[in-house]
Amino acid sequence: MGTTIANLWRLKHLRNRILFTLFVLAVYRIGSYIPIPGINLNALTSGQNNALFNLLNMFSGGAFYRFSIFAMSVTPYITASIIVQLLQSGVVARFEEWQKEGESGRQKLTQVTRYLTVVFGLLQAGGLTFTFAHSGLLTTHQWWGYITIVIVLTAGDILLMWFGEMITEKGVGNGISILIFVGIISQFGQFGQEVYSKWFVGQNQHLFLSFLRVAILLIGTIILFAVIVYVQQAERRIPVQYAKRVVGRTVYSGQQTHIPLKVNAAGVIPVIFAVSLLILPYTIATYFQGRAWSTFILRYLYPSSWWFIGLEVLLIIAFTFFYTHVQINPQQLAEQLQKHAGYIPGVRPGAETEAYIVSVVNRITVFGSLFLGVISVLPFVLLEGMNLQSFSITGTSLLIIVGVSLQTLQQLEGQLLQRNYRGFIRQ
Repeated sequence: MGTTIANLWRLKHLRNRILFTLFVLAVYRIGSYIPIPGINLNALTSGQNNALFNLLNMFSGGAFYRFSIFAMSVTPYITASIIVQLLQSGVVARFEEWQKEGESGRQKLTQVTRYLTVVFGLLQAGGLTFTFAHSGLLTTHQWWGYITIVIVLTAGDILLMWFGEMITEKGVGNGISILIFVGIISQFGQFGQEVYSKWFVGQNQHLFLSFLRVAILLIGTIILFAVIVYVQQAERRIPVQYAKRVVGRTVYSGQQTHIPLKVNAAGVIPVIFAVSLLILPYTIATYFQGRAWSTFILRYLYPSSWWFIGLEVLLIIAFTFFYTHVQINPQQLAEQLQKHAGYIPGVRPGAETEAYIVSVVNRITVFGSLFLGVISVLPFVLLEGMNLQSFSITGTSLLIIVGVSLQTLQQLEGQLLQRNYRGFIRQ
């Protein structure tokens, strides 16, 4: 690992990318401590038993309970991305055409996502301001004060979107995922304080039992991380045989290779999408308290409720299938194999090859989606059994941490292997 890190710093362009990413993350963390005027922070902090507030605070890296300029984190951008990707699947013909146009089409879709981010940012900022004003959490009661809060919150959301795009373009890893990753990691200290206060503070606490609980928690977390890494790296390899062919005066001999299909090709995107989508109805219900439908949602669909968790698992499974088929196009794979004189042994080229790839993708996606669903629920159940209710260590947060870490390390490894250096992940 030490040699690999030294190799990273030896390459100037990689060193600059890493430094740029660290600089943007430092600005992000500083901004999460800059509060917006007009909020009663003591009253907001005293409401930390609110499940929605805890969830928003986890994604924002603690910025929500400080009501800083980055209090909304990147949730409006994630919501906008979900809608744009859903509309690409045959719902809006223009979006589907742009998706097939390559880089120029992706730029148009990115621009639409940005516009929608601003719209959802204004709606969420307005909703938060209305909720806080209705709950007595604001010290200002003038309309211009409310407008100022909405504008500052929306501007902070747009700034985070720009930070994410800059990290993706000039830094290391996926920018939005990196921002969420850093926000979750920053809350681990709070989880440590909760463990200390519940297991070590008090006259009735036994020191040996407290240390035993900590050891069990650490071992369980390490095992959970190992399982997540193993499944995230697992792949199903479809054997491919290329026939001998002649191009001009060059003779290409037949060779054997394989198509690697990830068991969890969707990564952590389904988890982020599911949580972001489930937050939306609960957030809307808080704006219309007192009505029958809002009372039902607030009573049964609050984050950490069993109904919420059950729907989260179902949405994760659905989004895993959806996003996997977005990532892997069986028709395109079959056409490319046939174009380059390749075939799967025992399978006819063309339609049969496409059907075979679809069946393989569906089988491995069943396991991958169930795995994501179980992992998203398992830590919650274990922590409830240990009388810990922190939103820092959840299945969602662990999946994001592992997924983003692997994605970033693989990107760095790819850059190193291009220059014959040894990478992080050894086969």
